[in-house]
Amino acid sequence: MRLEGERESSNVEDRRSLGGLPIGVAGGGIGTVVLVVLALLMGVDPRAILDGGGPVAPPQGAPEARHAPEQQGGSDEARRFVGRVLASTEDVWTAVFRENGRRYDPPRLVLFSGGVRSACGIAGSAVGPFYCPADQQIYIDLAFFRDMERQLGASGDFAQAYVIAHEVGHHVQAELGIAQRVGEMRARAGEAQGNALSVRLELQADCFAGVWARRAHEARGILERGDIEEGMNAAAAVGDDRLQRRARGEVVPESFTHGSSAQRVRWFRAGLASGDIRACDTFESDRS
Repeated sequence: MRLEGERESSNVEDRRSLGGLPIGVAGGGIGTVVLVVLALLMGVDPRAILDGGGPVAPPQGAPEARHAPEQQGGSDEARRFVGRVLASTEDVWTAVFRENGRRYDPPRLVLFSGGVRSACGIAGSAVGPFYCPADQQIYIDLAFFRDMERQLGASGDFAQAYVIAHEVGHHVQAELGIAQRVGEMRARAGEAQGNALSVRLELQADCFAGVWARRAHEARGILERGDIEEGMNAAAAVGDDRLQRRARGEVVPESFTHGSSAQRVRWFRAGLASGDIRACDTFESDRS
């Protein structure tokens, strides 16, 4: 990605120096299969864990390098990268909202290490990056990006940018009232229908990530050769089917909460191809 010289967002809060929160380790651990996460691996919406307010277990046996020195300073390159990507999303969504006669209020992004307290509860790194609608903040442990590369084979700076843009997509949904409406529908739905609604919400966030990429490139020329492939590889890597197969050797489609690899790639590409949020109506589409 071409981000050198781009501005950094002022909406980044770095809590890594706090050393994380004491997060309990549950028995019968999950090894080092971190990633998207305990919740994703088990086919559970991470917010269902967070909303409970209880501790989330980090992966047992996680390498000590998780808190590598280069990721702890307040002015390191990783932090600058996150700040630049977040600033790019601010520029894009401010413009999109303005075009639709609305005002965009950007989220804050909190960097943490090990564990963090949010308005949605206490979370460990095993939950992965998440958006908390209660405080309108995005939470990321930068070690996730290294785990994503080493354990899922999703490497590259644009793969990381895709993750950030996806979480920002959830904030966009909150700003537009979509997340609230879906939450109300899920409260009245059974488990299967609730999971299906969650999948469509997640796929729309993937599509919004594609919209951001398309419009940011048109405005600032941020994409380089291979970036789109990195983004699609990352979207595929965090598909429910791939994560479930990796974690337990079988796929249970009715437990999907984020969508299959093919679905996530398809909706990311839909946003990328159009640059238009109207192309991201996963709820009215016949194909999820």
